[in-house]
Amino acid sequence: MILIALYITIAMVTLAALLNVYRVIKGPDAPDRVLALDTLYVNAIALIVLLGITLQTRMYLESALLIAVMGFVGTVAMAKYLKRGSVIE
Repeated sequence: MILIALYITIAMVTLAALLNVYRVIKGPDAPDRVLALDTLYVNAIALIVLLGITLQTRMYLESALLIAVMGFVGTVAMAKYLKRGSVIE
């Protein structure tokens, strides 16, 4: 029963990631694209954690944490660039 729920959840998160990719490509302006990219990071983390649960291993947790940190730094850098026009002052 849990395995079926995991597969359904993986399919739903994959669909959400595909919709985020569509928003990154077709976004009306740059802040929408940055928000979609940030949400895509969250979906990637969810997929990696779900894969780790499905395979019953803890090795994927470190990669999920690494993607979370990189996603945060990337989102902050993009937001700063959109606000001020440069990342490093």
